[in-house]
Amino acid sequence: MELPDAERQRAILAEKWIPYTRAQQALAKMEALLQHPTSHRMPNLLLVEDTNNGKTAILRRFCHAHQPQPLEDDGRLQWPVLYVQAPPEPDEKRFYNIVLDRVNAPHRINDHVGKKQLQVIHVLRQLGVKLLVIDEIQHILAGNQGKQRQFLNVIKYLSNELMVPLVCAGIRTAFSAVQSDEQLANRFEPVPLPKWVIGDDYLRLLLSFERLLPLREPSNLADESIALKLLSMSEGTIGEISKILKLAAVLAIDSKKERITAAVLNKVDYTTPSDRMKFHKLI
Repeated sequence: MELPDAERQRAILAEKWIPYTRAQQALAKMEALLQHPTSHRMPNLLLVEDTNNGKTAILRRFCHAHQPQPLEDDGRLQWPVLYVQAPPEPDEKRFYNIVLDRVNAPHRINDHVGKKQLQVIHVLRQLGVKLLVIDEIQHILAGNQGKQRQFLNVIKYLSNELMVPLVCAGIRTAFSAVQSDEQLANRFEPVPLPKWVIGDDYLRLLLSFERLLPLREPSNLADESIALKLLSMSEGTIGEISKILKLAAVLAIDSKKERITAAVLNKVDYTTPSDRMKFHKLI
């Protein structure tokens, strides 16, 4: 609170973690998967969100808790949780290249796909990967049905061959992508991250945000009028709530108000997600 204004504003804009109930539940499920005994039919999770509703922050938090570490005996790297993004379209070779690049494994981009598959399996075994996270899984819908089935078979084969669970994550269309494969659908437990609504969880979220903002006066974000206004502006996603509060807190410092009020929120330079979509449709 005693820092100069510019330093407090930089602190406001920094990335923050808030352990709200849904996030903690998702992390607990992922932790249970990581500890699951090895079997030929490993359980999987599908983290499904509305756009900008916390998925990436949850995945980063989990991966940060399970970073690669050198083994004490010989110094070899142990990589328990491997995070990758699905390629922009369902391309098997491109996916293998992404995996190999992620672990800094030397490889030839144009090698035959079969050779790449063997290399990926060998490298992930050497690294002791116990859980594979594939983000933006909805990208597979960019291909035709044949390409989609092929890509789903690829990740299913990797899970079976390595005997590791999968955590796939994406926006709501990700659910349709995985459901198109009956075997995968039966193995994936959906973990939804729905939009926020007025209730105790939402009010606790606002109180958590307020505790992290270095303003010198209380904003009372859980007050009904402020809470409803934030919910309306953000359209119910945590990423938008965070963005609005950061902008408002910076403005509160600039204006010497030192707290977030309805008047401050009205002055924030912010466009709602719906208005952004309307603009994109016009250009």
